[in-house]
Amino acid sequence: MAPRTEFASALNQAAAERGVEPEDVLNIIKDAIKAAYRKDYGGKEEDEIEVELDAESGGAKIHIDKKDVTPPGFGRIAAQTAKQVILQRIREAEKSAIFSEYEKRIGSVVNGMVQRLEGPNLVVDIGKTEAILPATEKSSGEDYRLTQRLKLYILGIREGARGQEIIVSRAHRGLVEGLFKLEVPEIGSGVVEIKGIAREAGSRSKVAVSSRQAGVDPVGSCVGQKGVRVQAVIAELGAEKIDVIAYSDEPAKFVAAALSPAKVEKVSVDEETKTAYVEVPEDQLSLAIGKDGQNVRLSAKLTGWRIDIKGADKIQEPEEEEKTKDKKPKTKEKKQVKKAIKKTKRVTKKKAKKEEST
Repeated sequence: MAPRTEFASALNQAAAERGVEPEDVLNIIKDAIKAAYRKDYGGKEEDEIEVELDAESGGAKIHIDKKDVTPPGFGRIAAQTAKQVILQRIREAEKSAIFSEYEKRIGSVVNGMVQRLEGPNLVVDIGKTEAILPATEKSSGEDYRLTQRLKLYILGIREGARGQEIIVSRAHRGLVEGLFKLEVPEIGSGVVEIKGIAREAGSRSKVAVSSRQAGVDPVGSCVGQKGVRVQAVIAELGAEKIDVIAYSDEPAKFVAAALSPAKVEKVSVDEETKTAYVEVPEDQLSLAIGKDGQNVRLSAKLTGWRIDIKGADKIQEPEEEEKTKDKKPKTKEKKQVKKAIKKTKRVTKKKAKKEEST
């Protein structure tokens, strides 16, 4: 085997460092040589010029109409121009390779560090390149500072003012799912499955989980011993509250679980309107509804059912209503007797005082 030349070594090293194929680098060099030839000698269009490039030595020949038209000393004349074009095309190829890599990672969680502010947006270093965290994808209540390290959800790639941009999010529900996958091995292995997530970023999330293996508690797996797993997720999300609930194929059970931490007495469902009618004790009513209706709102998002909550003590059975009606007259009678006794006593006292005075 012949020893590798300096050109071949440099070619492979450049390809490896930039994360592109050696063939791509060779094509870039050929295009650069064509551009350099046209700049100095004019004439033909680039697609009419053929470049023969030796991948081992780096020697180049120019062919037009299958004739060798390589000018004497062409390599020295075109070297600087070719170098500039090569560097530019390699950078473009490198950027394309990076974006192709991150395109495959859309929907996953990555580590990032805040680099700088650009208006309302943040520019974040995510390793091989930078990403944009738009204002609309920030989590409410979070304050960001330079060099702060964050976990981010890759939302997608879009065309921006400077070309393609990778967009990341701190508000997407996918971030919660990704964090649970990192913290809970059972989710990563597929034993526990996340069935749904409803999130109001920075405030509260509800996560429905189920088990694919008998004997595995899906909620316990996600919470962890002494809550260590769910607390790790909460810490990353800036103290956002998380309710982990057990998924059920039975709508009534699922709705009841979704309204956690409130205790539900009864759930009846209307399949036609997809409405769940929920009864809770009076002392659980505010908990079931939540602050500004958040708990019931997230529960509806998670289950996909319209939820109508009534306090259970307000719904009385006919028997209970009759008993109450029977008790009311007795109470009135007692009050009337008491008033009569008091009145009699006052009258008796007045008479006694008159007799003493006379």
